[in-house]
Amino acid sequence: MSEQILMERLEKYINSIKKPDQAVKAKALERLAEQARPAGSLGVLEDAGAKLAAIAAIHDKNMINTLDVKLKNRVVVTCAGDHGVVEEGVSLFPQEVTPQMVVNFVNGGASINVLARYAGASVKVADFGVNFDFDPDMPIFHKKVRKATSNFTKDPAMSRKEAIQSIIGGIEIVEKLVEEASIKGEKIDLLGTGDMGIGNTTPSSAIIAAFSGISVAKLTGRGTGIDDTMLKNKIKVIEKALAIHQPNPEDSIDVLSKVGGFEIGGLAGLVIGAASYGIPVVCDGIISTAGALIAYKLAPCVIDYIFAGHRSVEVGHKFMHEQMGLTPLLDLQFRLGEGTGAAVAFLLMDAATRILAEIKTFEEVAIINAQKQIK
Repeated sequence: MSEQILMERLEKYINSIKKPDQAVKAKALERLAEQARPAGSLGVLEDAGAKLAAIAAIHDKNMINTLDVKLKNRVVVTCAGDHGVVEEGVSLFPQEVTPQMVVNFVNGGASINVLARYAGASVKVADFGVNFDFDPDMPIFHKKVRKATSNFTKDPAMSRKEAIQSIIGGIEIVEKLVEEASIKGEKIDLLGTGDMGIGNTTPSSAIIAAFSGISVAKLTGRGTGIDDTMLKNKIKVIEKALAIHQPNPEDSIDVLSKVGGFEIGGLAGLVIGAASYGIPVVCDGIISTAGALIAYKLAPCVIDYIFAGHRSVEVGHKFMHEQMGLTPLLDLQFRLGEGTGAAVAFLLMDAATRILAEIKTFEEVAIINAQKQIK
């Protein structure tokens, strides 16, 4: 399929994204302000509840009357890919760990599997560029663009066509999830994004540096726990790539193709796909948020569907949130990825919906008290 046809497909998805119901959001905010407690006292959860109600109204026209959001069917999609830049010594772990962890995800033994089960979510895994040949019958989404990106200190990480292909792959995953749920008479109520890929904090830091213009040293963290010497090298590696390729911050796909990752493109596609189907999407750490940032720069309208699950210890994560004007629900000093922060945040999303629907307003409390006095 040509680059032009792929781009036309991508634009079609972006153009299909609807604005959440602003009348419902306004009513939700009004109810929250009138509840029997100090206004704004439940902080970020209030905004999350109103945002969720506005999204839910796309599917439920009675939402303006009930403001009662149900998040029953929830899924975390963990996107995996390898990176040629690991040749430059930016990670403590070898690439062989990536396919090993994919198998662990499938077998249900990883951190994300445990936390997702606790949060009542299923976990799906997608291969966008793992440097390994998985069995075609393995129960994952087989979206491999190719085995690992190129070493971006020498060549662009991928071609522009490959970048678009990775984004389309993420959208197709959302399509498949929606289709499978529809067959069961259900819908996807909440989507979490996660990642796996040795070395992928390096392209993620490069992406936020390309978009923000902030110095690489200020944006780059230790990833898997590298020491000071390796951190200095990691910073130099990113600076070299940016100097060589000069990614255009006004062109999201250019940034992705020059210094990104296949799984990061897939994560961007998950965000665009979720928005096109009216599904709230909760982003995990710096890699998932790099994907969300690519999606946001490409289609700013997706921001109405994005929730920041948490803020990780990776220093660049904060700057990504600032680029999109997002406030994270949690700060637990996570630095794992996989979708773990998104899964934990699912529980707070539930809390946000209950706050909106169940806390009584001062008027409702007065009515209840009056009824009791009459009896």
